[in-house]
Amino acid sequence: MFLVGLTGGIASGKSTVSSQLRELGCPIIDADVVARKVVEPHSPAYRLVVQHFGQEVLLENGEIDRQKLGHIIFSSPEKRRLLNSITHPEIHKAMLKQILLYFIRGYRFVVLDVPLLFETRRLTRFLNHTVVVYCDPATQLARLMHRDGLSQEEAEQRIAAQMPLNEKRGLASHVIENSGSREDTHRQVFKLHTKLEDSMEFLFVRAIVVAAVAGLGGLFLYTVRLLAS
Repeated sequence: MFLVGLTGGIASGKSTVSSQLRELGCPIIDADVVARKVVEPHSPAYRLVVQHFGQEVLLENGEIDRQKLGHIIFSSPEKRRLLNSITHPEIHKAMLKQILLYFIRGYRFVVLDVPLLFETRRLTRFLNHTVVVYCDPATQLARLMHRDGLSQEEAEQRIAAQMPLNEKRGLASHVIENSGSREDTHRQVFKLHTKLEDSMEFLFVRAIVVAAVAGLGGLFLYTVRLLAS
């Protein structure tokens, strides 16, 4: 099994591409979903968030108010880095567990849907393919303002908090252009899916794993025989 990283920018359409890949049968591990789970009440990350950001970031039911926390971190790079240092290690551990489960189940590849894939760079060395969902800056700004009900200043602030899409596009091995129609995006996604399905990279990875397991098994048997002789 090989790994595919999917990323983009806020309001670039990454979720749309992720959904289309899921409909085509791709296993998706969504870092945003994992991120919500690792900060559930009484988890280690939850306790650290409350410790550093205070009780004011909590809802009445004790869960973290993501909107309020978002306003804090998007207005302060230092606090954004602090939150990332708390949550990212827990997110990566949870994602690794899911990857192993998909590997055991025999999938050829897994798509990791990670918004900050290139910002953190912790996962990129493990990826065989990276995909960026791109749209032009004007479209991105308009979509974000409409989707989240933000002013232009607020939307620009959130976009500026991420690596520019043009820069991400230069780092990716595949680009999905999402400035046009949904049908055009779907055609590009289908083409990418076909390429990933036709890839034989998973055979190479499995051969390495099988060889490693067989080697460890052989070493174990050799040790037992030595002890028994």
